[in-house]
Amino acid sequence: MEQSIRDTEAPEHQLRKRLTALDLTVFGIGVIVGTGIFVLTGQVAKELAGPAVAVSFIVAGVVCGLAALCYAEFASTIPVAGSAYTFSFATLGEFPAWVIGWDLILELALAAAVVSVGWSGYFASMLSSVGVHLPASIAGDDPVVNVPAILIVLLLTSVLVAGIKLSSRVNLVLVITKLVVVLLVIVAGLFFIKGANYTPFIPEPVPTARVEGLKAPLIQLIFGVTPVAFGVIGIFAAAAIVFFAFIGFDIVATAAEETINPQRDVPRGIIGSLAICTILYVAVSLVVVGMQPYSQLSTSAPLSDAFTAVGHPWLATIISIGALAGLTTVVLVLLLGQTRVLFAMSRDGLLPRSLARVHPTFGTPARLTTVIGVATMALAGFVSFGELAELVNIGTLFAFVVVSLGVIVLRRTRPDLPRAFRTPLVPLLPILSVLACVYLMLNLPVQTWLRFIIWMIIGVVVYFAYGYWHSRAHREVTR
Repeated sequence: MEQSIRDTEAPEHQLRKRLTALDLTVFGIGVIVGTGIFVLTGQVAKELAGPAVAVSFIVAGVVCGLAALCYAEFASTIPVAGSAYTFSFATLGEFPAWVIGWDLILELALAAAVVSVGWSGYFASMLSSVGVHLPASIAGDDPVVNVPAILIVLLLTSVLVAGIKLSSRVNLVLVITKLVVVLLVIVAGLFFIKGANYTPFIPEPVPTARVEGLKAPLIQLIFGVTPVAFGVIGIFAAAAIVFFAFIGFDIVATAAEETINPQRDVPRGIIGSLAICTILYVAVSLVVVGMQPYSQLSTSAPLSDAFTAVGHPWLATIISIGALAGLTTVVLVLLLGQTRVLFAMSRDGLLPRSLARVHPTFGTPARLTTVIGVATMALAGFVSFGELAELVNIGTLFAFVVVSLGVIVLRRTRPDLPRAFRTPLVPLLPILSVLACVYLMLNLPVQTWLRFIIWMIIGVVVYFAYGYWHSRAHREVTR
């Protein structure tokens, strides 16, 4: 642990401290408020939860809140880039840290590519509303190459290379824009709510082909439950999906090394951004399902289409602009988080150490940022949203489980460490966090579990083929 903190002082690997509690909170809101409000709300309400989608957001928010308290203790105790990877290294050792780092690659890089595809869809829709129609081959529902998605990743990669403070300023402008739009949706939507749309609030469970076979939640197969949508089971299945909407608060922890006062500001940034976003999610979901029957909600652009349905297309255009701003900040902060995790892994030798060099002018890991940007552009150009959100979710939940367990371990192994923020009710609260995360994981489809297992097996192979032999820990043992 002490070695990890000393590493931050090496000149060639030293990140500049520029961020405040406000910057971190804005980063958190920037990455959380996006896909969940602008895309997933309609999908899960229509297919899984009905009007009770608001309850699904609350369930997901509570699970994230439990994990957030654990992250806050770690980030204030070990203010080093890398988030869950670094926390795992300090408490559990190198191999568990590699596993969680490999898992975070699945979460962050894939999520950035997926969200950029969603950005492309809103961008094409906005251009169409003003009479500019992009060819379907570059920006349609099933393009050959998704050019707008590639271009937005290229632009944001350049911003990240140019410096962390510039990134935070760009993020601030975009966050303010989308928060104004979200508040507009809540206030304007109140005038179009019909009480009948909330009945029944929890629709009766019904069999559905969407959750049969490998698409069924694992928990249904384990207990032999008939695959259904809606009902109480549907609420929790929806919570496992809308969990994607909360992904990102943990990225605040990856910026701890670049924070002026991490012991005070990182916990504030994590918990503050999560609380604000949970309130916004619940409010927006209640408004949207009140405006339109849940069975008629759009699954691609539910907010803007809801206002079009009630005869106000001009509001739909404004919402599309807000969605663009919202998804832009999500991609920006996901890319930031991914580079910081791989930066920490490279500094430890598990990946080539040359990637961890900091640019002498910009003070950022420019080389690594460029590599991540190019890889994300390649993914964004050729993947679709689809079931990838579920794969990102299981990776994130797994990271939360490890961090929650790590708090218990570190309290026992290093009770002497100064902790600016202490997770309350240890070990009870971390255990509840683990159980809640595992329960949501069990609500994800079987095919998601299979893909996750394959990804982790590939990670183990990479570790023993390269990481183990080149890591700093191995070199020190054999020296």
